[in-house]
Amino acid sequence: MSNLDITLADLPTTDDGPRAPEAASASRHAAAPGRFSQYWTLTKPRVTLLTVFCAVIGSLLASDSFPGWALLAWSAAGIWLLAGAAFAVNCLIEAEVDARMARTARRATARGELTRTQTIVFSTAMGAAGMAALYYQVNPLTMWLTLATFVGYAFIYTILLKPNTPQNIVIGGLAGAMPPALGWAAVDGAVPMEAWLLVLIIFLWTPPHFWALAMYRREDYARSGLPMLPVTHGMAHTGRQVWLYSIALAAGTALPWVVGMSGLLYLVAAIVLDAVFLRHAWLVHRHYSDLVARKAFKWSVLYLALLFAALLADHYWVLAAQ
Repeated sequence: MSNLDITLADLPTTDDGPRAPEAASASRHAAAPGRFSQYWTLTKPRVTLLTVFCAVIGSLLASDSFPGWALLAWSAAGIWLLAGAAFAVNCLIEAEVDARMARTARRATARGELTRTQTIVFSTAMGAAGMAALYYQVNPLTMWLTLATFVGYAFIYTILLKPNTPQNIVIGGLAGAMPPALGWAAVDGAVPMEAWLLVLIIFLWTPPHFWALAMYRREDYARSGLPMLPVTHGMAHTGRQVWLYSIALAAGTALPWVVGMSGLLYLVAAIVLDAVFLRHAWLVHRHYSDLVARKAFKWSVLYLALLFAALLADHYWVLAAQ
């Protein structure tokens, strides 16, 4: 909804009746978030934080010793900047869709508070700064991989996949799964099998994580016009997919132990975390309610953070024992 779409019911009132549109506009302007807050929101900071967290874990797992604060800081900053730039492009492209959804209608791009030019300049500046930081302070491989991830999310996923197929989150999930590989490349200068196992875990985690959200936000997505699975194939089918992908995820989380990348500390933690994840997925599949889906979504975020923290704890535990 733009600021011009004001009905009589939306107008603030005084003792003398509704205010004039000019007064209402001034009131809204005063209550609107500051410019910094508007730009900050475009970067989807909570998602970006999880992205950087997974990248830092990848960096730490890539080294048998501490890789150094400078390298960690520069790689995290570069990845954060490019991730934020990608999310800003996503907000720009989906401004009209966001305006139709309660969850996203308050974004500055959806409300028309930031223009296309402002958003493009902001995203370009962030992306350029991120590329420079990674190229000159980390290594070219990390920059190119992060740039490819930017293109995959901001353009391939947002423009081609998301509006055209209910499998968008599966196919486009690779871009969102890349942070551990980016962090690993920052330290090692390569992306070995171990890094790709971390990517696989996030890739398998993404569908049940996102579809739980899409299920309890199904009316929002129906209004948006996006072909999300609960809208195109129904709730029962989506719940079954959540369950099946959760089983695949549990199997995938065992692979670091199978290949000798991690030890028993991680394996025990993974089994416990997977048991809770599977319980949530089963409830979504067989005993659905919006509250069940909300809890499953919230747990999935905590689950990924705890799983990667367990990998890191196991890594240093094994090194200390040697």
